[in-house]
Amino acid sequence: MQFWGYKRKEGRAGIRNHVLILPTCACGSESCRIVASQVRGAVNIVFNTGCSDVAANTAMSQKVLTGFACNPNVYGVVIIGLGCETVPHAKLREKIQAMTSKPVVSFGIQEEGGTLKTIEKAVRAASKMAAEAAMQPKELCDISELMLGIECGGSDATSGIASNPAVGELSDRLVDLGATTMMSESIEWIGGEHLLAKRAATPAIHNQIIQVCKDYEAHLKSAGQDCRAGQPTPGNKAGGLSTLDEKSLGCIRKGGTRPIVEVLEQAVPPTKRGAVVMDTAGYDISSVTSMVAAGCNAVIFTTGRGTCTGNAIVPVLKVTANARTYQHMEDNMDVDLSPIVRGEKTYQEMGAEMLNNIQDICNGKMTKAEAFGFSDIAVDHVCRFV
Repeated sequence: MQFWGYKRKEGRAGIRNHVLILPTCACGSESCRIVASQVRGAVNIVFNTGCSDVAANTAMSQKVLTGFACNPNVYGVVIIGLGCETVPHAKLREKIQAMTSKPVVSFGIQEEGGTLKTIEKAVRAASKMAAEAAMQPKELCDISELMLGIECGGSDATSGIASNPAVGELSDRLVDLGATTMMSESIEWIGGEHLLAKRAATPAIHNQIIQVCKDYEAHLKSAGQDCRAGQPTPGNKAGGLSTLDEKSLGCIRKGGTRPIVEVLEQAVPPTKRGAVVMDTAGYDISSVTSMVAAGCNAVIFTTGRGTCTGNAIVPVLKVTANARTYQHMEDNMDVDLSPIVRGEKTYQEMGAEMLNNIQDICNGKMTKAEAFGFSDIAVDHVCRFV
């Protein structure tokens, strides 16, 4: 199985060729938005942190920002900083340049003399990059170049019995073809972590999966909190999910059945191909953020009640097995898996069919969230701002 993509010197292939306008901190986000709006082929993110933070939070922010820049869907990067943030634009630029050969330039609002002067220079730089990106031809790439993030959100009873098993089938087929699939949301493994751990390729990975869940609950308990206060969500309960354990049993089905070859920290790229898992929050926007920063070039997102979230850097494909949701939220839903619920098709059949959906997206077809230009990110924090 193949697709037409953009080869990168680092060895990965992108399925998009964006010029990324990247803020170093919240204070640079609006300028980035304006720059991206002026340049065809440019995308921006809105970053809500980057300053007044503890060291661990700063480290997480840097992993996300550098990860976004290195994502294979990005051709080049224009960085905009304020000038007094924790990691200034020049330092972030140097970090990214040490990790990739992509073109990277940066500007500081305080140094340039204000917003308008910064935007003018950034627009010129982004326009030049966009023109260069437009000249890069697509090349035929093997599907093994795909790294697919697997996400769920707004889950209901149809998620665990239909859409998640179908996506699990898709994951298995992609892994068998040499691709990498990444499942996250470790808080939603709790109650089913022993079943997920059975898929571990080694005893060490088995123990890592179990320990991730223990550590998550211990972390919250140390702050006097209980994960079950937020899981399942009110929407999950209205959709028929009664406990975190029940939600977890459905959640882990979307990861398929193939051996898990690696357990990753947030926003850390995998070193192996195959089925991998990442320790993230259950908050879908945060976990997608971490998977994109780790290098996923596409995301498939199962939902029962419906969601509209998207990501500027990678296409996010929405699938649902709830027929009412597919019809009621047709603006947002990409694939209808409700034939599984009605008994018209098996989850295996629909998982196989979704290979074609993924191939179409790799070849350039836009998802609905992508066509809207949706760009949602959330960076996880280990503790409060200072």
